[in-house]
Amino acid sequence: MTASTSSVITLHINGEPRTFTVDHRTTLLDALREHLELTGTKKGCDHGQCGACTVLLDGRRAVSCLQLAVAAEGRAIITIEGVADGERLHPVQQAFLELDGYQCGYCTPGQICSALAVIKEHAAGWPSAVTADLRSEAGPPALTDDEIRERMSGNLCRCGAYTAIVRAVAQAAHEQSAETKAVVA
Repeated sequence: MTASTSSVITLHINGEPRTFTVDHRTTLLDALREHLELTGTKKGCDHGQCGACTVLLDGRRAVSCLQLAVAAEGRAIITIEGVADGERLHPVQQAFLELDGYQCGYCTPGQICSALAVIKEHAAGWPSAVTADLRSEAGPPALTDDEIRERMSGNLCRCGAYTAIVRAVAQAAHEQSAETKAVVA
């Protein structure tokens, strides 16, 4: 008896279940692009080195070219197509647009998905390799340019829009922090 090389899976993408048959060797990236026609997530290096294919998997960033689609079953997946609220851009998307955090735009979907996770990780107090004070009572470190650069270092931009990307992440983090404080007040 030979084992099947494909399965019917359901992926929860951008809040919607999507059921389809997939070969067990299919990456999440290829499932998104080729099976589900969600082409916003880009294939860059296909080796997990450039970050162009970054998506959010259960709220954490993941390079989808290294994630098997069958292993993502039952997990919440957010792609660039699921970031905006209808026609209203997410603050990270708006900051990238306002501050020219893109040039050719190829890496931008992965950059934006990573930025969403960076802002969330920072707000939760997660340290980075450049965080000076690691004591929990110190609270979240200041979100300096060095912190942003380190936290975004898994996403490459061949055009070199890094300065604008850092500014966009800083602006979006500041706006989200202000919104959170306004809701709490």
